[in-house]
Amino acid sequence: MNTGSDEPGEVAVASDETRTDGAHSEQGLGSRAPEFIKTRRVLHLSWQVGVFVVGLAVVGAGIVMLPLPGPGWVVIFGGMAIWATEFVWAQIVLRWTKRKVTEAAQRALDPRVRRRNIILTTIGLVIVAVIGGIYVWKFGIVMPWKIEDQ
Repeated sequence: MNTGSDEPGEVAVASDETRTDGAHSEQGLGSRAPEFIKTRRVLHLSWQVGVFVVGLAVVGAGIVMLPLPGPGWVVIFGGMAIWATEFVWAQIVLRWTKRKVTEAAQRALDPRVRRRNIILTTIGLVIVAVIGGIYVWKFGIVMPWKIEDQ
C-alpha cells in the first residue's frame, strides 16, 4: 500500500480542498484513529478491518430493516458514518448524501412547493372521499362478521 511516504508507520491523509462555498473543512478526509494506532501499521490495518466489519454489520442490519419494521435508512446512514471514521470513500459518500438531503429539505420548505403539495393532497383526499361515498351509497356497508346471529 502506497502511503505517499518512505517512512514506516506513516499513513496518508487526504485533505478536503473542494467545498461548494469555497471554505476549507475544519477536519480533512482520512482516518480518525488514535495516533498510537496510526503509528503501528499492523494495528492500524486491524483497526480498519474492525471498523469495516462493524460498519458492515450496521449497514446489513439497516438493509434488513428496510422491508421489516425499524428505522432502516437511519441505521444504514449510521453504518456509513461508522465507515466514514476510517475510509475516505465513505466520507465522500456521506458528505454527498448530507448535501443532497439538505438541498431536498430546503426545496421541501419552499412556500410554493408546500402550497402545491397541500393542494395536491387535498384534491387526492377529496377524490378518495367521493369514490368512498359512491361505493357506500351503491353497495352499503357490510361488515365481514354477523353480529346479529350471536
